[in-house]
Amino acid sequence: MASNPPAPAAPFVPSTEPFGFAGPRTEEGQWEEWNPTAESIAPVRGRHRVAKQRGGGLARSSTVLGVGVIAAVGAGGMASANTGKPPVSISVPDLPSVGAVFGGSSDAPKGSATALSSLGVTTEDTTQGARDAGEALRDRIMAQAESQQVQVDSKAQSATEAALAKQIDDAAAKAEQDAAAKAKAAKEKAEAAAKKAAEAAKLAELAKQFKLPVVSYTITGTFGQAGSMWSSGYHTGLDFAAPTGTLIKAIHSGTVTEAGWAGSYGYRTIITLDDGTELWFCHQSSISVSVGQKVATGDVIGRVGATGNVTGPHLHLEVHPNGQSDGIDPMTWLRSKGLNP
Repeated sequence: MASNPPAPAAPFVPSTEPFGFAGPRTEEGQWEEWNPTAESIAPVRGRHRVAKQRGGGLARSSTVLGVGVIAAVGAGGMASANTGKPPVSISVPDLPSVGAVFGGSSDAPKGSATALSSLGVTTEDTTQGARDAGEALRDRIMAQAESQQVQVDSKAQSATEAALAKQIDDAAAKAEQDAAAKAKAAKEKAEAAAKKAAEAAKLAELAKQFKLPVVSYTITGTFGQAGSMWSSGYHTGLDFAAPTGTLIKAIHSGTVTEAGWAGSYGYRTIITLDDGTELWFCHQSSISVSVGQKVATGDVIGRVGATGNVTGPHLHLEVHPNGQSDGIDPMTWLRSKGLNP
């Protein structure tokens, strides 16, 4: 701070007032005039310090400049305190002083840089702004969390709905498969029953066309039985034991292709059917037909006997498909024609 120049000396005039001093007092000691100087006056400290003005200039303190800026900014500059955003710091350049701009002394105290956004703002305003900013941030975080939760819930719901739809589709597909399987089984069962019925009807119809060779009989030998009494080592036909003279009838319509003696078969009659199958009637006591004769189902062709290699009277029946030498089981063939010996 610049020092004050000495004050000019003033003439001393004794006071005429009742309380004035007419002159120096001896008890006070030597009296002398006091002029304050920069060394004798302590500098003013603290916030009340005011820079010395010269020539009517502006105050050198940056506080005065800040007040002017506040007035210029107005309410618009302070509105940011309520926006929820942190204040933007605007600094004043560190100029020596406003007075120096207008030609003041260069040794004047320099101003301090102060953020405009913080000028005139109290601690309560700052706290309120921070609180508003925190609430806004919290609201954004909560909104984002809620949005994410909604997305998660939506995805979970979509997955649940997809799983439920898949279960429904699987159940429907399984039900459809079960229904198809049941329908197929029912169809197969119905077809089997129909086939069985048709076969029974066919056999019944064939039974009208085929008849057993004898009426009263006993089965005493079946096809394939092993024994030394047969030259082939096994039985090649089906034996119907009956009293000698029992009538032998044609099983089906055909043509007599052989009628006469056949060695171990005794008297034998062979009837060839339309499909080429040969029926051999052996061990007859007599023959009632001749070669080339057409016979119908049930016609008498001979009588039961015991001729040839036998142990008693019976009809030995053999079946030879297509006239082949090896015969087949007569029991099976008769049953295929609807007959049950």
